[in-house]
Amino acid sequence: MNAELADGLLRLILLVVSIGLHEFGHAWVADLRGDPLPRAQGRVSLNPFVHADPIGTIAIPAVMIFLSPGVGLIGWGRPVQVALLNPRTRRIDDLLITLAGPGMNLLLCAVFALVGGLGGFDKGTTAHFLAQGVLLNAALIAFNLLPVPPLDGSRVALRLGLFSEQAFMSLSRWGFVILLVLVNLPPFRAVLGTVLGLLATPWFALWDALL
Repeated sequence: MNAELADGLLRLILLVVSIGLHEFGHAWVADLRGDPLPRAQGRVSLNPFVHADPIGTIAIPAVMIFLSPGVGLIGWGRPVQVALLNPRTRRIDDLLITLAGPGMNLLLCAVFALVGGLGGFDKGTTAHFLAQGVLLNAALIAFNLLPVPPLDGSRVALRLGLFSEQAFMSLSRWGFVILLVLVNLPPFRAVLGTVLGLLATPWFALWDALL
């Protein structure tokens, strides 16, 4: 297998697993908070394919990785549905469930860095795989915390009172278009890259410290 193809497959596998665990984080915390819907729908599972969308998790990322179309496209996993049945705890439940997705990506950054450092990996295929894992999960955190529906950051903004329900619903109608425009704007990509670097740097520093 040629090196470029192998690297592309590696990135696609990492993406499927990382998105799957991101969605598992939402489902798991919802289950812990007593929300019955994710478990009823089979979403409290570590199997990444339970959380994968054939188009958003596999097809679009594969096009981006292997074909380099020249425009930015947006991938996604199957959203975890929640009932939020308890009106007294609805706000905090929603916040915790929402933040659990990026929280899982943060945990994955830590795991990849710890394995790299404690395993003594400083070069080679394994080190490359682990470094890609850190970078990908840092990117997923940075992107998902944008306050644009349907990303997690928009629900955090809603529950913190930064959006009204009406503004949130209005934004939701155009969220996908807004994101598609943003990912194709060089200034936005530069800012996102800077944030990604800030998120990833501490984990690479930990990795180096443990070698």
